[in-house]
Amino acid sequence: MRYLMMIAGLESALPSDEEVAADPAHGAWLREMRRRGVLVTAARLRGSEDATSVQVRDDAVLIADGPFAESKEQIAGFAVLDCRDLDEAIEIAASHPVARVGVIEVRPFWE
Repeated sequence: MRYLMMIAGLESALPSDEEVAADPAHGAWLREMRRRGVLVTAARLRGSEDATSVQVRDDAVLIADGPFAESKEQIAGFAVLDCRDLDEAIEIAASHPVARVGVIEVRPFWE
């Protein structure tokens, strides 16, 4: 079963690109998930200041700078996992280094 793992947190508390590159825990997590064969893809996202929200209302396209949801926590990255079940996806999310400072949301794909 495939799951989307959304990595979120306070942007000011999340590690920078340089900190991620220097932190052996992030590289170890990626290597372990690849070794287990559960990581389909993963990427870090740019900050919410670079987000654009798009809506269509009454056939008018509405574009706004920033994320759609007003929240203190923003999506910082994602991973697509292919796991046996939700328990494995939760175990994987809990092992991600950002789970200690942010929030990891795990959501199944419609198959």
